[in-house]
Amino acid sequence: MSLVTAYRDAFQGLNRETYLLSLVIFINRCGTMAIPFMSIYVTEQLHRSLADAGLIITLFGVGAIAGSLFGGYLTGRLGFRQVQIITAAATGLLFIGFGLVHNFWVLCALCTGGSLFAEAFRPANYAAIATYAAEGTITRANALNRLATNIGFGIGSSLGGILAAFNYQWLFWGEGASYLLGSALIIVLLPKAAPSKYTSQPNTATVKQPSVFTDTIFIRFLGIATVYTTCFFLLFRLVPVYWKEQWNMGESTIGILMGLNGIVVAGFELVLVRYFEKRKPNTSTYIAAGVALTAIGYLLLILPGNFPLISGASCVLLITAGEMLAMPFIGSFVLQRAREHNIGKYSGAYALSWSIARIAGPAIGSIIVERYSFITLWIVLIVICVACSLLFYNFNRKTATSILAAH
Repeated sequence: MSLVTAYRDAFQGLNRETYLLSLVIFINRCGTMAIPFMSIYVTEQLHRSLADAGLIITLFGVGAIAGSLFGGYLTGRLGFRQVQIITAAATGLLFIGFGLVHNFWVLCALCTGGSLFAEAFRPANYAAIATYAAEGTITRANALNRLATNIGFGIGSSLGGILAAFNYQWLFWGEGASYLLGSALIIVLLPKAAPSKYTSQPNTATVKQPSVFTDTIFIRFLGIATVYTTCFFLLFRLVPVYWKEQWNMGESTIGILMGLNGIVVAGFELVLVRYFEKRKPNTSTYIAAGVALTAIGYLLLILPGNFPLISGASCVLLITAGEMLAMPFIGSFVLQRAREHNIGKYSGAYALSWSIARIAGPAIGSIIVERYSFITLWIVLIVICVACSLLFYNFNRKTATSILAAH
């Protein structure tokens, strides 16, 4: 199969609503431009201490955790379309306000609120993916959404640096405008309702489905996934610090290596997902293989040899390959496990796991590095990833059947 044919096949069968939803998430994530510069803004523009900058970032994390739960609850009450419109618009207005206010404590409140609504958007977006996706395309629809997210975040981060160089107020206004545009696009482009895959199943309304917290299979799966995601996020948080301090890499080299992740995901994830989707074995096998590749990637940080640049690039490529195998199928398991009446709660639980991973990973990793060493951290991550890989591989194969087989 030629590369052109592989790409054509990867996008084949995805419906109009799936593409429009990816456009919305792309615009939404282009707005993720202020957070990387928040600490610099607090210390250099507001002349506050590093501790105050840390407080702002901490509050952003607190808002993200609360937003994941809040978004799942609202999605169940109002529906995914309304929640996306409301949360995106509220996030945009709060960030515009951030650029107009200079009182530190008011900024803390605005940052917490902005983070809460920004993350509340995510469960509703997951629910929209599951509802709009055509039959048999949910894994690729999820992968396309991830593709739009990664590209949007990359563009947003770059644009944020340009805007911040001119004026930080432009940075916050740009972020706010992006969220408002995303809200408007949902109103204009996405239908108020879409046929649900669940409505074709007999007696869906009368069959009692397990809630999130009583669904032990889901909770066990999500627990393992959260641990893996926590390990994965350290690629972007502490690995660059290690390269700088221990391998004496320059910022430009580190930036290029980190950029490999987004380039590879954008170029190959959807094709890879489509290839494995056709083979249809147990989904947990793919996830286990992806987590195992992550362990091997971290192993290369311990064994750089005489060519740190090659080791660094190999590390990023292996962990990225692991991400492309694991993440789309983890997300698809969550969406397929839910039912129409509780998809908001399942999506909220999944979004919460990401929020916890983004906060817990850097915090715990930093403590291990300070008390022991970077090498100790990499060994811990390798052991944890191997354990997660085995747990995924042996994951209740009878009950948690392959998502793809259901297609």
